[in-house]
Amino acid sequence: MENQVNTKSIILNNGLYFGIVLILAGLIPYAMGMHFEPTAGYINFAAIALVIILFPILGMNKFKNLNNGFMSWGQGVKIGLGIVILGTVISVLYQYVFTTFIEPEFYTQLEEITRKALVDAGLTEEQIEGQLKMQAKFQGTAIGYAMGLLFMTFLGFVSSAIIAAVKKKSEEDSY
Repeated sequence: MENQVNTKSIILNNGLYFGIVLILAGLIPYAMGMHFEPTAGYINFAAIALVIILFPILGMNKFKNLNNGFMSWGQGVKIGLGIVILGTVISVLYQYVFTTFIEPEFYTQLEEITRKALVDAGLTEEQIEGQLKMQAKFQGTAIGYAMGLLFMTFLGFVSSAIIAAVKKKSEEDSY
C-alpha cells in the first residue's frame, strides 16, 4: 500500500451531495407550502436517516475501489464522519441563510404554531411561556446550530463506525 488513496476528494464530493440532499429535504416542503406540516418533519427525518447511511457507504465503496478493495476501520470512520460533518456544515449554513434572509419570519411563525399546539394540549400559560422561552434559546442561535452539528456528528460517527466495521478489509484478511 505504497500509494495511499487520498480521502479528501471522496469526502468533499460525497459531503457536498450529502449537504445538497439535506437542503432539498427542507426546501421541497417549503416550496410546496408544507414546511410547518408534520409530514415535512417526517420527510426530513427520513432524508436524514437515509443520507447518514447512504453517503458514508458510497464514500467507503469509492475508497475501497480506488484502494484495491482494502480499507481499515479507521479509514472508513474518517471518510464517513468527514462526509457527514461537511454535509451538515453546508446544511447549517443554508439554514442560517434561509431563516435570516429568505424567510426571516420563520421562527416567529413556528412559535405561533407551537403555541397553538401547546394550548390544544392543555398546558397552562406559564408552561407555554417556559416552553417557548426554551425553544427560542436554540432556534436561529449559534448554540442551536452548534447543537445540531454536534448531534449530526454523533449520528455520523455511530453510523460510520458500524458501516466501517462491516466494510473493512485489510491485506491480512485476504490471505
